[in-house]
Amino acid sequence: MATVASTTPQLRGYQQWLPDLQLGLQNLMLHRLRSLLTMLGMIFGVAAVVTMLSIGAGARQKVMALIEQMGVRNLIVEAKETTEWQAHQKVRKISPGLTFQDYRVIQDDVGGIAASTPRKRMIPSKILPKSQQDQPAVYGVNPSYQTIGGLHLLEGRFFDQKEEKRSAPVCVLGAAAASSLFGASDAIGQYVKVNEQWFRVIGVASPQLSSQTEMAGVPNQDTNNILYVPLNAAMLRLEDSYSDVRDEIDGIYLHLEESADISAVAQVVRAILDTSHHAAGDFSVIVPAELLAEQQRTERLFNAVMVAIASISLLVGGIGIMNIMLASILERTREIGVRRAVGARQSDIVRQFVVEAMLISFVGGSFGIVFGFMMSRLIAWLAGWSTIVTAASIILAFGVSITVGLVFGIYPAMKAAQLDPVEAIRYE
Repeated sequence: MATVASTTPQLRGYQQWLPDLQLGLQNLMLHRLRSLLTMLGMIFGVAAVVTMLSIGAGARQKVMALIEQMGVRNLIVEAKETTEWQAHQKVRKISPGLTFQDYRVIQDDVGGIAASTPRKRMIPSKILPKSQQDQPAVYGVNPSYQTIGGLHLLEGRFFDQKEEKRSAPVCVLGAAAASSLFGASDAIGQYVKVNEQWFRVIGVASPQLSSQTEMAGVPNQDTNNILYVPLNAAMLRLEDSYSDVRDEIDGIYLHLEESADISAVAQVVRAILDTSHHAAGDFSVIVPAELLAEQQRTERLFNAVMVAIASISLLVGGIGIMNIMLASILERTREIGVRRAVGARQSDIVRQFVVEAMLISFVGGSFGIVFGFMMSRLIAWLAGWSTIVTAASIILAFGVSITVGLVFGIYPAMKAAQLDPVEAIRYE
């Protein structure tokens, strides 16, 4: 008996809402065109929120993946080089450029470095087999680059320290470089002629993400279209056509221990290089961990701005709901008066009209989610962008639409409830 008594108020609560739901659905179906036009604001508003957030999520995911690929425990020093002789001479009066001496000083004076490598990058004047795409770049690095750069191999192996010391003519191909030079053939054991030197292919790297534009000081480079060779082999065997206006090395990669303070180490590295380069500003120190944190802050701001912009459509939809509900009150004044006369309370009238407003928001929000999903896929297909419809964007857009319907439905509902029953029955 106690259980029945405790559940009876809950059943009564449901029983009070069910007739209003049925009545609301009947009224919406009775005026289908008007209901659809009222929902359009909610449909487009929700679709705009879902679409904008999906575009932002796709773009952010790619940027975040690129930053993480750079290594959150890494520091990267990039030389700011120029191929113009006059500009080069102006800088050289102040700074010697990035050198092996800089690399050795950083190794000796900076603590917390687990692995490191200089980098010598060059574009060969000719390469055989002939590349079917853009000419691959050559990266001269130490064997530790595989760990620092998070480089995984599809097949073969990376060169080792012995091959580095004896300047062995071996190379590892990026995924695009292997495909461009050898097509579907197995590249392992094949030979690539770079300028006038032959290099034996000993490995092929897995595909990596690439940025189409310069990002945070990192030069635009297709990371899949690269030949990795031992640093000594690059320095001794390959001639750089721009050697007169190039730094001795053009990059330094540092992988830090887990206990190291990345920001503090970055400050020390900047101070060392500023001293040896006499503040010439011909280098940049890139801290992927700081870029990651900055990207996360930008992501939160971007989400807030996009939701605010898209919510304007939802606001317009809410105003439309209020306008239609007020007009509906005039049409149904006699109905309201009759309900009040037969015993309906003001709360019953409020609930009736709030339920109708919520139904409009619910149905409009549902159609909006479907429309937004289709729009995001269409944009991805037409523009070639990466779009991701997240559960958070759907919940946010749907929640806002329901809230707007509730807020803009309360005033018409209260206005309807305050009608005088006698005057309402007499209304023509």
